[in-house]
Amino acid sequence: MSSFLPILAVFIGVIIARLIKYNANAIKLLLSFSGAFLLAITVFEFIPHVYKDYNKLVGVCTMLGILLQLFLEFLSKGAEHGHIHIDKSETNFPVLLFISLCLHSFLEGYPLHGHNHLLWGVAIHKVPIAIIISSFLLYSSLSRIKVFMFLIIFALMTPLGSLTQQYFTGLAKFNIYIEAVVIGILLHVSTTILFESSKNHQFNLSKVLAILVGVITAYFL
Repeated sequence: MSSFLPILAVFIGVIIARLIKYNANAIKLLLSFSGAFLLAITVFEFIPHVYKDYNKLVGVCTMLGILLQLFLEFLSKGAEHGHIHIDKSETNFPVLLFISLCLHSFLEGYPLHGHNHLLWGVAIHKVPIAIIISSFLLYSSLSRIKVFMFLIIFALMTPLGSLTQQYFTGLAKFNIYIEAVVIGILLHVSTTILFESSKNHQFNLSKVLAILVGVITAYFL
């Protein structure tokens, strides 16, 4: 399931982008829900799991995760939380965007095996991101082969991260520290989604409700 669900989430996002006219307001609400859900799952379950045997290095790794995500967003211009800037006339493959999204997806996939609630959080987060990325790529001047190669590899990176954790047993002694890095990444992405979900950081009622539903759903999951 940790391999299948993230792929399905990207597939759903691509299908929605192809079949339904892009609606920025609806996407922002979905982003707000997914960001709140992912943040709540991280706080309710993932942080207590990683920090149960706390040492200072775990905290350092969490900060490194935040800094790593800042660097990845420098490359992607914020695609991990719904911002994407691709010139529709662009014909060159967006290499930096591709590298950033793939590394982000690989790392967020690493702790998913055995953490089903976090798996759902990551999968739900992927749907609006896949919609946004697909909407821009599919209507750009990039060749369809390049676009589908981008989307297929992007979809596979999260399962690849999960499989790495399962089968590369030599990494087991570092799991707690890698997972702490992932906590930093998830905290940065999810809080950025919430704070940037509205213009001028102002929240209307629909966005507040979307966030509340995300948090409540995570709590009772």
